[in-house]
Amino acid sequence: MSRIAVILVAAGDGTRLGAGIPKALVKVSDKTLLEHALENILEIKNLVQVVVASHEDRVEEFAAIAREFVKDKVELVFTPGGLSRQGSIANALQEVTQGDVVLVHDAARCFAPASLFERVANAVIETGFGVVPVLPVADTIKQVKQDVVLATVDRDELRVAQTPQGFLREKLVKAYKDASADFTDDASLMQSTGEVIRAVPGDAMAFKITVQADLEYAELLLNGATEQRSGIGTDVHKFAVGKPLYLGTVLWPGEDGLEGHSDGDALSHAIVDALLAGAGLGDIGSNFGVDKPEYAGANGSVFITETLKLLASVGWSVVNVSVQLIGNKPKLAPRRVEVEAALTALVGAPVSLGATTTDGLGFLGSSEGVGAVATALIQRPKGRL
Repeated sequence: MSRIAVILVAAGDGTRLGAGIPKALVKVSDKTLLEHALENILEIKNLVQVVVASHEDRVEEFAAIAREFVKDKVELVFTPGGLSRQGSIANALQEVTQGDVVLVHDAARCFAPASLFERVANAVIETGFGVVPVLPVADTIKQVKQDVVLATVDRDELRVAQTPQGFLREKLVKAYKDASADFTDDASLMQSTGEVIRAVPGDAMAFKITVQADLEYAELLLNGATEQRSGIGTDVHKFAVGKPLYLGTVLWPGEDGLEGHSDGDALSHAIVDALLAGAGLGDIGSNFGVDKPEYAGANGSVFITETLKLLASVGWSVVNVSVQLIGNKPKLAPRRVEVEAALTALVGAPVSLGATTTDGLGFLGSSEGVGAVATALIQRPKGRL
């Protein structure tokens, strides 16, 4: 029975994706591309080793994510990537110590199913040749030079190459040792040494994530089309001398607090009302009102956390929140970044924070209290009731 080793090429910097981090660390839904790829790889029968060629500056970060995900299901090895894809694979090959068949796969094709890996591996075992999965070319292909169409290319013999590409281990090691030029894939490198390369049917799910549109397509595939709703929330509280002040879940030493059944955190309460309104789940009074003693004196973080649970129970997640403090005091500017960070971490989505006054008008203008207005955008998969 042949044993399979996988080289997972995850060293790309993701420049074209524009994420500012290595591509394999970009998340789709709740997992990185690295984790999505490993999830499918772990389903391969007769898998004995996975070697990850990771971004050279972040090997430990890649290792921590992958080890937490893989646990002890298979031997997992990490190696820094090279200056090119070919260099990364050459590094990884030195770490392959198990397996008769080596499958080389791009982490950017993270949704390639285990069945595709097994199809490629079985073809390698049956023939002894190198194997590449391919798809027919659906579009009409034009030969173009300097923006002038020279010809329409016959697409009948053209195919789109994918990964994983599979090879007998000893042949792949020898080919890399003898390579004298750079190739864009392993099948080309092997072919340059005179090896026969066989094609097997590819899989549409083995598409490559290269640009932002690919990432959006992946999100759509995983999550389906989404519906979005917005909500608006307001809250006003009167100052209470001697009571501690909490705004945005953060304590403001030296400032008078706010009256209320709970801590009077107008920012947090406005956010709660906006989220509940968007989801059609009532308001803060109907869910956490004075008739519920367990919320007496509760911090704003309690209400936000409980509200997020309510939203999640009917499929909603938060896209972003914007909240504005209205009043003369406290001065928000010195702590705006701190409060934004606290709220963003709590909500699990971007929260932006601003402040304004009423130009001396009304009780807010006379510094009798503070108010807040929040807007929230939430989403869930379409068809969820």
